[in-house]
Amino acid sequence: MQLPEPIRWGIIGIGRFGKLHARAVQSIYGLELAGICNRNRERLTEAQAEFDCSVATEAYQKLLDDSSIDAVSITTHWEDHFEVARAALAIGKHVLLEKPMAATSEQCNELAELARSARGKFMVGHICRFDPRVTLAKQAIDEGRIGRIVSMHAKRNLPQAPGSLRLDKTSPLMGDGIHDADLMMWFLGQSPTRVYGRYVRFNEFRHPDVGWAMLEFGDEAIGVVETNWGLPTNTPTVIDATLQVVGTDGMLTIDCSNTGLSIVDPTGLKMQDTDYWPQQHGSLVGVLQNELAYFGECIRNDRAIEVITPEEAATAVRIMEAAEISASNGTPVEP
Repeated sequence: MQLPEPIRWGIIGIGRFGKLHARAVQSIYGLELAGICNRNRERLTEAQAEFDCSVATEAYQKLLDDSSIDAVSITTHWEDHFEVARAALAIGKHVLLEKPMAATSEQCNELAELARSARGKFMVGHICRFDPRVTLAKQAIDEGRIGRIVSMHAKRNLPQAPGSLRLDKTSPLMGDGIHDADLMMWFLGQSPTRVYGRYVRFNEFRHPDVGWAMLEFGDEAIGVVETNWGLPTNTPTVIDATLQVVGTDGMLTIDCSNTGLSIVDPTGLKMQDTDYWPQQHGSLVGVLQNELAYFGECIRNDRAIEVITPEEAATAVRIMEAAEISASNGTPVEP
């Protein structure tokens, strides 16, 4: 039996999250890690040794110009997404772009427009849509099991140690709140009519430590997004995240805080990730692997990307953008 040719994959931005993408690619049958890129020479050299990759470059255009590479994950800083994704789409690569889609909603809209006529497929990595807990919740909502949604509350909070690493790069609302805003819109099938945001700062980072957003869906439903990247350092969970959805006939709760594995060692109690990107038998498994495997299958079978569209990803940025504008001026915003 003749085996299919592997999809040769490149990673642009081989930092922490780029390495997770690389491990996911290496764990999926039919994908081959073919190239890595990082403008930081030290990180690139370290990653090249870890992944034994033949193509390693500081210039992303060189990786894009390599005709043997079929698809790329773009895992750079989100403010660089637009430039790199635009170049990748123009050259015909299949593009998996990490969220947030781009730095502004205008850039997002331009990428979505480019994707419509691009030769390659394009998907934004909204990982929560590939979480079985979330997809089962979506199925229950679509089946009418909790009636009409009237209220939603989400929290996605981090201990200070990982939070402080992020607060000079992105805000809690754009970095994590975007997940829950996207899910609320996905569950309801509509965008909010008004957004109200608030910030609290208690450290001297570029972005405030705490962000809240209230999403009004007309007079029918309301959603609250809570993001706090300053939880106590001894918080046991990797991420303090739950999403509760209340309907006219029932309710559901997605709990990502309790991972099912608690370890007590000399440093105290910690819950270990068992869902998003755990290592098992030497391979990365979990929700990130689900996401990349789905994109790979869409490439291989020339199937339309249906789980998350560019337009939906662009809307998620626009809504969090509105929340940040509201938090800055103290008044609600109609996005």
